[in-house]
Amino acid sequence: MDSTETTVTPVITLSEAAAKEVKRLINVQGITEGGLRIGVKGGGCSGLSYTVNFDEKISQYDSVYEIDGIKVIVDAKSAIYLQGTQLDFSKDLTGGAFRFVNNPNAQKTCGCGESFSA
Repeated sequence: MDSTETTVTPVITLSEAAAKEVKRLINVQGITEGGLRIGVKGGGCSGLSYTVNFDEKISQYDSVYEIDGIKVIVDAKSAIYLQGTQLDFSKDLTGGAFRFVNNPNAQKTCGCGESFSA
């Protein structure tokens, strides 16, 4: 698959609140290239932690999904751990935060909800 090709079935989904916040951030930051990169890296109290950031670079090992008008980028290694997961966004008195919910690949999660083991 060409790295710029948009695939049809996303590895991860975005809640309505997450999509709204991502679009707001894209607008506020003036992002015109790349997209939202979602991934997994080693670390955290349970062994793996989630990553969310904007990235202009798309490599040959990335899959790109069009979700609610948002370009979502996931690398091949992360896709294994993220399949079936949803990115959500919620606000509380201290601010707002993205959360990963319903990850069917997580065998154990930590109390903070930001790391897991598979």
